[in-house]
Amino acid sequence: MKENSFFLVSLGCAKNSVDSDSMASLLIQNGYQTVNKPSQASVMIVNTCGFIASARQESMDVLADLAKKKKPGQLLVAAGCLTERSRQLMSESIEGVDGFIGTRRWMDILDLLNQLKQNPTAPRYNLPEPAAISTNEKGISRTSVQGGSAYLKIADGCRRPCAFCSIPLIKGTTVSRAPELILHDAETLQVAGIKEVILIAQDTTDYGSDLGMKDGLATLLENLLPRIPNIPWVRVLYAYPGFITDHLLEFMAKNQQMVHYLDIPLQHASPEVLKSMKRPSNMDMVRESLTKIRSTMADVSLRTTFIVGYPGETEAQFQMLLDFMEEIKFDHVGAFTFSFEPGTPSEPLGDPIPEEVKQERLERLMKLQERISLEKNQHWIGRTLDVLIEGKGDGISVGRSFRDAPEIDGLVLVEEEAEPGTIVQVKITGAMTHDLTGYLFTP
Repeated sequence: MKENSFFLVSLGCAKNSVDSDSMASLLIQNGYQTVNKPSQASVMIVNTCGFIASARQESMDVLADLAKKKKPGQLLVAAGCLTERSRQLMSESIEGVDGFIGTRRWMDILDLLNQLKQNPTAPRYNLPEPAAISTNEKGISRTSVQGGSAYLKIADGCRRPCAFCSIPLIKGTTVSRAPELILHDAETLQVAGIKEVILIAQDTTDYGSDLGMKDGLATLLENLLPRIPNIPWVRVLYAYPGFITDHLLEFMAKNQQMVHYLDIPLQHASPEVLKSMKRPSNMDMVRESLTKIRSTMADVSLRTTFIVGYPGETEAQFQMLLDFMEEIKFDHVGAFTFSFEPGTPSEPLGDPIPEEVKQERLERLMKLQERISLEKNQHWIGRTLDVLIEGKGDGISVGRSFRDAPEIDGLVLVEEEAEPGTIVQVKITGAMTHDLTGYLFTP
């Protein structure tokens, strides 16, 4: 075990990865060093996820496992979303956790560790109840680098009223970062040779609303792209239905740096279910918006997310969702069964749909999407795509085109080896349900 060393486990989404890397940067700046094994660390940190039940259970299991293996003198800290949301559950359920810090105060990690070192005999709780994420970032970059790509957080929290979602309970309302901080982080990524910057927030289309900005995301992008001319790909995740402005679409269409990709979590297609979810429910407007997106960017890759088994969802309403998918033909779809979340506006509805019905509907939905995704992929056979290489070995390379966001979408498998972190042209020769195959193409 090395003094002033830490082992950090990051669970959950890319937004959590940014928080984890920010905590790590803060610790390294103050004399800590990272290690690859928990047994080597004087401090073990688990940045938890608290979004749905399965994620909460994973977080609890990882903490319990590290607590069981903890050596004398080691410190174990529970950080992040689950700690923020379920502080009492965390403190009562797992013995051996020394410190607790919520996602709204991740920047206090060094203060918490100093307090624990001064008095290691009693657990310490850094869990104040601020209304929102703190803006005191202590000069730390809000990025997470993964190969040739990097996530850049532009905002946190959410002010949307979605009935099923626990994010406002965990994070609080929307807090946008100052534009200059974002631009500085992006310039730093450019110096590091990053090829793809992915702007993330719970809702990127709400960026700047709390700063008094109108159409804040488009304005941010207008200021951003001239500052990072050497970064060829800029991607945005995630867009709220109805808030993708004409200004934003036109900017994406005319700027080559902008990746023609939009992830628009729609959640359902039945107006009645959407109203119960407290989501935008005018499906005519949704169709008009999707048509406008595709007419503005003919090659756009569209991804969405759906929830099946929401309380009260009938078979007819579920069929309406399947029909909508068949009509729109999204490039990528993520789907989840409804997860009952205490404290959310949907709590009074309970969880009346049996799990086996939820799973059966999920399987039908994904089977449909697999056929659609395969058809979409087959359209690319014989064409050439720019591919960001993420790995190589044994005579092949693996990467992504503009059509695919990291971790959640498909890959391009290339017959030859290319250097990771470079963008190469690939002639597509084959299509699978999620992935494409091809060879390096020299014009």
